[in-house]
Amino acid sequence: MTNDIIVAGLVLAGIEIWLGDHRLIALSAEVQPSRVLTVMGPSGSGKSTLLAFIGGFLDPVFKARGDVTIEGVNLTDLAPESRRAGILFQDPLLFPHMSVGANVAFAVPATISRRSERVRIAAHALAEVELDDFAARDPATLSGGQKARVALARVLVSQPRLLLLDEPFSKLDMALRQQMRSLVFTKAQDAGLPVILVTHDEADAQSAGGEIYRMDAVSGQEP
Repeated sequence: MTNDIIVAGLVLAGIEIWLGDHRLIALSAEVQPSRVLTVMGPSGSGKSTLLAFIGGFLDPVFKARGDVTIEGVNLTDLAPESRRAGILFQDPLLFPHMSVGANVAFAVPATISRRSERVRIAAHALAEVELDDFAARDPATLSGGQKARVALARVLVSQPRLLLLDEPFSKLDMALRQQMRSLVFTKAQDAGLPVILVTHDEADAQSAGGEIYRMDAVSGQEP
């Protein structure tokens, strides 16, 4: 019999990331389902490096220690695909040789093998981000805001356990930025996903709500 308590949501325990003798990150935090932890700091402070560690794709040039768990499951030693961390980057990173619908269907879990079902799931996800009739479109014909919505739909169909946001609003104009903030945070909340947002934009942090962790470019800790 065990008395261990499983904490709901995402737990970062004793995370430290080093580049040579320079410590970039020192962080412990809990992010409940549907909540956002915003990590703020200047360029070079290690914000994106933290997401790489959580997602399982940290460059070997860095040294890291600490544990990443979600719903009591330790993700730290799992391969990236086993962690099920949905990620949105500054660029949508759509496949140029695929249609919009195929881009989204590509992320549907392999356990759903029937093509018609994958197409149906992709179409539904596009409708959820207000791109109902876009499945046949070439990504090159989309606006920046539309590409960002496709990227969000693709992440959501992958059935993630958590959502990592690497300044995904930074290349959008002000009006689109506000729309995408609202859409991303609403969808994450509806799905019950814990979210980590890295940004240097105070407006992003305020829109996200929740705790804000401000990094010192020198030590990786709160100043």
